Amino acid sequence: MAHRSHAFGIVATLALGATTVAAGDFAYVTNQNSEELSILDLDARKPVSVVPIPGKPAGVAVDGAGHVYTVSPDSKVVRRLDSDGAVLAEVQLDGGPIGVAYDADHSRVFVSDWYNARIWVLDARTLGVLRMLETGSAPAGLSVSGDGRWLASADRDSDQVSIYALEGLTLHRRPTVGTRPFGLRFAPDGRLFVANVGTNDVTVIDPQSGETLATVPVGERPYGVAFARGRAFVTNQYADTVSVIDLAGLAVIETLDVGEYPEGIDTTSDGTTVVVANWFSNTVSLIDAATMTVVGEIETADGPRAFGTFIQQRN
Repeated sequence: MAHRSHAFGIVATLALGATTVAAGDFAYVTNQNSEELSILDLDARKPVSVVPIPGKPAGVAVDGAGHVYTVSPDSKVVRRLDSDGAVLAEVQLDGGPIGVAYDADHSRVFVSDWYNARIWVLDARTLGVLRMLETGSAPAGLSVSGDGRWLASADRDSDQVSIYALEGLTLHRRPTVGTRPFGLRFAPDGRLFVANVGTNDVTVIDPQSGETLATVPVGERPYGVAFARGRAFVTNQYADTVSVIDLAGLAVIETLDVGEYPEGIDTTSDGTTVVVANWFSNTVSLIDAATMTVVGEIETADGPRAFGTFIQQRN
């Protein structure tokens, strides 16, 4: 959770290629250095506004209905925002909040506590604390499966993943993964992909059995995972690249150069474009998911991290 500084650079919005995204898709990018949220119009490929978010925001989640959740580790504040960035609710937690995930079926938000090996369960509307779940040491990334069955936590210092049944929030499995897992996400087919920053690989898990299905080597310091067109896209912080993994063969089929120190990654609602937040470049890169090429770049505020889900249609 160390905070890094990087000089703000003005980067022109590019208009490379002819790829378009679903009309109305916006990216809500947390910027840790400038303590702001950049709202980007992905169809127009331009910033729309910048909203102050005090406390070095990193974690972010969207609910698909226009609301955005941000986590500020320095101030320990979780916020619920509307599509324009106005604060609708906020709560100050203790410990070390960092990762966040939204549970649509039960109207809950999960926030990982880096310092105290637990997850807060919050009411999605009021952000009131409902209960807490025990994890392994230093939980970071969180993910809710698309089928509504599972919540997963990347327990970095335990080299494991905690998997909970969303119905009842009971612990289901704790499979071992690579060294220092940080970001993770469920694929559309239900498999769990875990980025291990210490071993430069991705562990693929069957959440029901807890079995490791594959370990896929990627670039240096893999961080975030997103999915599009039958592929996984993995950001590699130290390599300034994105590794593209074929979901059928579970092997890297392409490596793409993006901005400096890529972290957060998400996919547009139509699955055509993958968006990568480049922490040190103060940009997001746009990847055509079909051709696996970088087709554009949009300027953000200083220090974009976007750790979680950050793309949705704006109400």
